[in-house]
Amino acid sequence: MRYSINIPNFGDFADPRAVASLAATAEEAGWDGLFVWDHVVHTKKERRVFGDPWMLLTAAALATSRIALGTLVTPVPRRRPEQLARQVATLDRLSGGRVVFGAGLGGPIDDEYGSFGGPTDPVVLAERLDEGLGLLARYWTGEPVTHHGRHFHADDVALLPATLQRPRPPVWIAGYWPRRRPMRRAARWDGAVPLFRSAPHGHCPPVDEVRDMVGYVREQRREQGAGDGPFEFVVGGASPADPTRARDVVGPLADAGATWWDERRPHDDGVDRMDLVLRRVEQGPPSLG
Repeated sequence: MRYSINIPNFGDFADPRAVASLAATAEEAGWDGLFVWDHVVHTKKERRVFGDPWMLLTAAALATSRIALGTLVTPVPRRRPEQLARQVATLDRLSGGRVVFGAGLGGPIDDEYGSFGGPTDPVVLAERLDEGLGLLARYWTGEPVTHHGRHFHADDVALLPATLQRPRPPVWIAGYWPRRRPMRRAARWDGAVPLFRSAPHGHCPPVDEVRDMVGYVREQRREQGAGDGPFEFVVGGASPADPTRARDVVGPLADAGATWWDERRPHDDGVDRMDLVLRRVEQGPPSLG
């Protein structure tokens, strides 16, 4: 089991200097990763200050040398794949190959897509997600790409330099369980980041649901011929600082197949406050040893 910190890209964490400081503290305290949300407005009714997630992660990369860095998650359908590929490759090289790319549809759809004139049909967004992911994987190779798809086009372009990680950074796919389609998509890549209807952000998911999700994705990987390569199952919530109580929370999830614990504050409990998140980071990750 590995352990990460999850923060939004608004509030106190809109400041790259705050994110850099938190990342350095997390690395020193023994955490394994720092993941940042990728929103432009989140919900319009809440007027917040935002930072660009890739700028925030750049600051974190310059302040650290070991921990994994990435977004949880980037809404690929509202991005231009060529620009996104360049941002990820640049960060991967700057960080020495520490990028993890989390992807999904994102939301809220009306606020984050419709407000800017983008498509809001979930079917169209799912098509753009799958097509965009395929293009990203090709762009990251540095090889020439020609693609004439339904939503994206490329004519003999090679985006150099390629990512430092070969053949590409790990790609983790998000989705709500028990919806099957996002988890079938995740099975084609390198990791699954499920959210659970029964456990809002910041709350620990039920062990039996995690076990069912892990079993389903593993079955899908076998059916799709994905092989036996590394695959991550990322679950999270707010864990107790007390080591014994933390083991009681995280241990059963590890037994159910989870490979990452992602520390997340609930939405309504200071999710964007540096002081509260920093206090938990300084206490160190849960330990199963």
